[in-house]
This record gives sequence, structure tokens and C-alpha cells, in this order.
Amino acid sequence: MRVWQSRRWESCLLSLALVVGAAGCGSGPEVAAGPLAGRAAAPAARSTAAESAAEKAALTAYSGYLDASRTASARSDPGHPALDRFLADPLLTRVRVAIRDAKEHGAMRTGKLVSDPTVVSVDLAADPPTVEIQDCLDARGYRLVYAKDRKTVPGTRGGRYLATATAARYPDGRWLINSGAAHQDQPC
Repeated sequence: MRVWQSRRWESCLLSLALVVGAAGCGSGPEVAAGPLAGRAAAPAARSTAAESAAEKAALTAYSGYLDASRTASARSDPGHPALDRFLADPLLTRVRVAIRDAKEHGAMRTGKLVSDPTVVSVDLAADPPTVEIQDCLDARGYRLVYAKDRKTVPGTRGGRYLATATAARYPDGRWLINSGAAHQDQPC
């Protein structure tokens, strides 16, 4: 079987990020973007009730995004309905393309991805309002494998590394994750 480029697949999925794995999903801005170095490195000490509600909703969307992406990836289902509940474009399209690409190459994700997200900024004055999230993803038990024989796709790797994501509040009131990136060059 032809060795497939797992790097594109892995960064796109967090691109799960956030999915996990290797370096680039192409030349898109989410992959090229660095961590939130210019923003607060730790959560704000005090926040208003509206900011607290935004943080909670964004973290719920982020958790749902990781769960939906893992499920869709394990089933090789780019149309999995849970993806629409937690993701928006451009990340939604990138995740679907990555899952479809993996499926076409006979690959899927298995195992466990451990997440420990933190809100690093809330901007309710932005249009749309946004919440920036940093995460230390532990992908040591999360692998890209060939669906046929469950052998690990060459070139894939696990590890613990920084991931970033942005949640935005849409006009219908939902908070959705619309961008994300894995920063495997930044262990955590």
C-alpha cells in the first residue's frame, strides 16, 4: 500500500488539532499561525459574568469538537452530523477534507486523545465575539492506522504539544470552533 502523507491529515484535524500528529495541512493561515504569544499566557484573574458564560460555552464547543472529530475520524465519516454542532468554516471544511482524505487512503484514527484546554482571551466586543483557547494535547495514545489491518501509518507520531483554537459566537447564539492549529514544535 502506498505510504500516505499523514502530516496533512493530522494537522488538519485540529487544524483535530488540533488533531494530532505532524506538521502541515497546506499553506492555510491556521497552520501557519503561531501560538497566542501576544495574548495573555494565563487566564484572566477576573472576568464578568458575560465573559465567564462565553468561556464556558467556548470550552463546551471545543470539547464537543474534539469528541465529534474523534468519532468521525474513527468511523471515516466526513459527514458525521456532530461536526456541524461544534465546528464552523473554515475549520469544518478542513476537518471534513482531512477525514475524507484519510478514508480515501484507507486510514482512520484510533486510541485516546487527552486534552487540557485553557481560555487565554475573551473578546466580546469583536464582530463576531471570540474566545481564544490553548490546549496541551496528549496524542501519545492516538494513532493514524490503516483501517484494513490496524497497522500504524508510517510517519505518524504522538506526543504532547500545544494546540490553539478560536471559538466564535454566531448570530444564532451558538459558539462554534472556526479555526485551530497544532503546534508540534512546542511541547507542553
